[in-house]
Amino acid sequence: MSGGNSFPALEPVEPEPGVRVHTAADRRLAVEHWLLAAHQEPKQARAEWAEHGVALLRLGTLFSAVRIPGRLIQAVATTTDPRELDAFLEDALDGGPVISDPGGNRYYALVPASVPRTWRAAVDDWSTQNVDVLGRGTYLGVPRVDAVEYRPLGTYWSVPMPSAAVLCPPLTVARLIAAGVHQLAEIPEETEGEPPRLALLRPEP
Repeated sequence: MSGGNSFPALEPVEPEPGVRVHTAADRRLAVEHWLLAAHQEPKQARAEWAEHGVALLRLGTLFSAVRIPGRLIQAVATTTDPRELDAFLEDALDGGPVISDPGGNRYYALVPASVPRTWRAAVDDWSTQNVDVLGRGTYLGVPRVDAVEYRPLGTYWSVPMPSAAVLCPPLTVARLIAAGVHQLAEIPEETEGEPPRLALLRPEP
């Protein structure tokens, strides 16, 4: 016993047989490798991350993206605070990955690559609300996987990708958009721009 500390040393805890433990660093590395596979030259994308903090990745192969105006999110979340919006999106989209572009006041929910095709009717309806589904033939500026803090002048992960290939469930994205459109329609013209007070959107059981 030294230094007056009478607490016994703790023994390291071993995982149960057959259980593989993935650390947060392991998951981030796996997410990084998966995202880089969306670039024709992964080394170039890695260099873009290192130099600019953002890499242009092809959409429509590994994933697509739904671009949602910030006003739709704010209407449902009843807040304009970026950090509160991030927390709301994590809850509303079941932890699915979302990229925030504060400068443009818009969010990009990452969804399966097939969404532009399998949700074609909804995609056409969403376009009337300035919601765009970006797929094959387009590119998205994707921030480094460690860019997870709000930055007023740069893109960041509003909701980080929890594990490689984990994307937003399309139905939860559709519900969020529908709720935002509905709430904006309820705002009187003289108060437009002030988010209404309403309960947070939660997926139906």
